[in-house]
Amino acid sequence: MPLLECKQLCKRYGAVQALNNVDLSVEPGRIVGLLGPNGSGKSTLLKIANGLLTPTSGTLTIDGLTPGTETKKLVSYLPERTYLSRWMNVVQLLDFFCDFYADFDRETAERMLTALEISPKLRIRQMSKGTQEKVQLILIMSRKARLYLLDEPIGGVDPATRDYIIRTILTHYNPAASVILSTHLIADVEEVLDDVIFINKGTVALQSSVEAIRSERQCSVDELFREVFRYVG
Repeated sequence: MPLLECKQLCKRYGAVQALNNVDLSVEPGRIVGLLGPNGSGKSTLLKIANGLLTPTSGTLTIDGLTPGTETKKLVSYLPERTYLSRWMNVVQLLDFFCDFYADFDRETAERMLTALEISPKLRIRQMSKGTQEKVQLILIMSRKARLYLLDEPIGGVDPATRDYIIRTILTHYNPAASVILSTHLIADVEEVLDDVIFINKGTVALQSSVEAIRSERQCSVDELFREVFRYVG
């Protein structure tokens, strides 16, 4: 059974069609790039998967379940914007995640925070944007979830922070789980991806394994992305 599956999924905001008859599936144990320009529907898809939005029509299921209370036990979600309370310090954040998520591994989180020399007493409002991004990612990746949904985790940070975030995704997720990584910065994440989904104007333009793209099309994901979106954009 696919870990995530969409069938004829549509989402409208008034006259705007954010998702249009999306059909796709994600198998367990894969790192999947959800790739497309800004405004292509990536965030809407992830919000539906996390239960923050409901479809206009069609279905999205997580391990066969409609997003809701039960799927929140399976999904660890990193939104596009920092959502942590600015008054909280690192210890309070760890306490909060321990109370809220039964699968949160505090030891793993503390080990990564120590490696980055992030003080337990440091408050969110005292952190740089890059440090906030690191702390939030550490918290999300320290859950033993089945599915990690990461919305633009490298969008607004410097190259060194970007490299750290990619390494963290690779080395700290449950290998039996799957990661869906939304981004428009394809070249920066291509090396870690197993599969890709190209999405544009709410429609899936392509779903493929990275291996198939390289062997059958004789090009990189980034090169194929530029070629595909030259015509469908």
